[in-house]
Amino acid sequence: MKSDFATAMGRALEQTRAGNPAEATRLIQAALNGQGTGTAVSGAQTSRKARRPLGQVIDSLVNGKPLRMPGSARPGRQPAIPDGASYETCRHACAHGARDVRVFAPSPRDEPVRGLILMLHGCTQNADDFAAGTRMNFLAEEHNLIVAYPDQTRAANQMACWNWFRPEDQRREGGEAALLADLAASLAAQHGVPSGRIFAAGLSAGGAMAAILGETHPEVFAAIGVHSGLAPGSASDMASAYAAMRGQAVPPRSARSEPQRSIVFHGTADSTVAPSNGDAVVAAALAGFDADRIEDTITGARVVMHRDRAGATLVEHWALPGIGHAWSGGSPDGSYTDPTGPDASAEMIRFFLSVAEPRQ
Repeated sequence: MKSDFATAMGRALEQTRAGNPAEATRLIQAALNGQGTGTAVSGAQTSRKARRPLGQVIDSLVNGKPLRMPGSARPGRQPAIPDGASYETCRHACAHGARDVRVFAPSPRDEPVRGLILMLHGCTQNADDFAAGTRMNFLAEEHNLIVAYPDQTRAANQMACWNWFRPEDQRREGGEAALLADLAASLAAQHGVPSGRIFAAGLSAGGAMAAILGETHPEVFAAIGVHSGLAPGSASDMASAYAAMRGQAVPPRSARSEPQRSIVFHGTADSTVAPSNGDAVVAAALAGFDADRIEDTITGARVVMHRDRAGATLVEHWALPGIGHAWSGGSPDGSYTDPTGPDASAEMIRFFLSVAEPRQ
């Protein structure tokens, strides 16, 4: 069982990630003062004992220094790689910026690769951590897929978040959306990925950025996967980002010309990004398109499928009972995972390949 102090640190991390450092500081100070821990400490004792830990904790939360916190990325650990496969680091640079990216390529075989998945990590994570937690490399080996894990920099965002809430990073013409689309298209060309088989997926801030990519570059991304994320246009600055994460309504985007093929996962117990954001992602992806709604229960999750008249699934929405802000079915080798839930990685690949290789 987690201690009260560890719980408070987790809540403080959530507040810091949400752009609310004042509340994070209050939670840390309350924990260090013994409030809620069952420990009585005098004011003078608290002042002497708390001064250095408080500084260390806040410095870690704000600047990403290596003080281990519940859920934070495992530093210096590379994910396991299937025999014969490769996992290499390269750097992509274009007119919109530059990022390092880990690229997984499956073991050589006679047939061409079947697609490429751009995987976008969440705040405080990194590419290696996300690869380990999602286990996507082993599934990509099984299905003959390329996987790209770009690393966000602390220079671009001090918590290593993709900047989904900034208008300049939500545009087709520039910013992180344009950079990531260019990165995915370039890697697909290098690896001979067939047209119509590039996909984007992410967790939390990464999921929100994946949703933006589906809107800004539909000609690049055939489908997207959003886990515990937010809809495009949910925020325009840090204040509105925090409001959106709490589930407050935002004005909808203008309607698309056609739906964005999407698979959406959100835990019903998510206290970091309110579960109502999953509904908003679905609504944005459908863009008012009149689709048939079919509801089912799959491995304990409530799954709503929105299908066109030909029976093709346009959007799937998985509501994960009891799951918090974590990748469902993930490995404990990575941060922000819940191994008890349905396998989100496997379901995303199934959905992506159904889009790329529709039924005859």
